[in-house]
Amino acid sequence: MSITREQNYVGVFDGKVGFGVSPAVVVIDFTLAYTTPGSAFYAEGVVRAVRDTVPLLAAARAAGIPVIHTKVMYHPSGADGGWFIRKVPALRKLVPGEPLAEIDPAVAPLPEEVVIVKQYPSPFFGTPLAPMLATLGIDTLILAGCSTSGCVRAGALDGVQHGYRVVVPRECVGDRHDGPHDANLFDINAKYGDVVGREEVIAYLSGLRAKAA
Repeated sequence: MSITREQNYVGVFDGKVGFGVSPAVVVIDFTLAYTTPGSAFYAEGVVRAVRDTVPLLAAARAAGIPVIHTKVMYHPSGADGGWFIRKVPALRKLVPGEPLAEIDPAVAPLPEEVVIVKQYPSPFFGTPLAPMLATLGIDTLILAGCSTSGCVRAGALDGVQHGYRVVVPRECVGDRHDGPHDANLFDINAKYGDVVGREEVIAYLSGLRAKAA
């Protein structure tokens, strides 16, 4: 009799990292490219995730914790995209001045929130994110964004490899298809961090706010 993937992972890939005491929210690539119908990258799953991230950001801001955003953008020549944009030519459209490269207004950064421009999937690769988090004394990364199977997974992997607790609120990440979305949430939860409900994360953030008060 075959066993489920959950049964197969029991006792090996079912640990928990939990929350630390100094979190940051990293919102990965919630740009108009993913939420504008007709765009090559449009994904209904991302539209839902953007909507469901609004209360998370409100809780993070109320708790006074750092919120950091990322977006993908290339030089018009594409020279800084390497083989990534050759593999995914649609990325060539994401250049300065292109509206689709900008962050969706529903989750727009506040003036004091840093926006990191990146060229590859991970928010860590070739960016100042790691030294920024270290300087801030962060121990927990709460990842929202898209896509679950691409940049979010890359952020979770690099997050744990940089020594951070990784927490992914499942409602706050999205992808183009349920298959890759579900499979990658399963893998992230099994190997790199904790995939939990958004309300659990909001409750944690509210607790931090109460302690600070």
